[in-house]
Amino acid sequence: MSASRTGDKRAMNILRELHEAEKELVGKAVVLTDGKAGTIDGVFLDDEHGLRISIAGHEGRWPIATVKHIES
Repeated sequence: MSASRTGDKRAMNILRELHEAEKELVGKAVVLTDGKAGTIDGVFLDDEHGLRISIAGHEGRWPIATVKHIES
């Protein structure tokens, strides 16, 4: 397998996982470690921090690692 095809396959896997994370997380209630709370309205990839979320009613995006509690 060529390096280009290997890179393409990895990129598709990343995008597939991002799509699954969106389906799983968007619309769920969440509480962050800093006390912010609300509903997840977006999931994003960040080349420095990995997966980030945005919360309705709050400005910004937070690393998924800052989630203290998420609705099950």
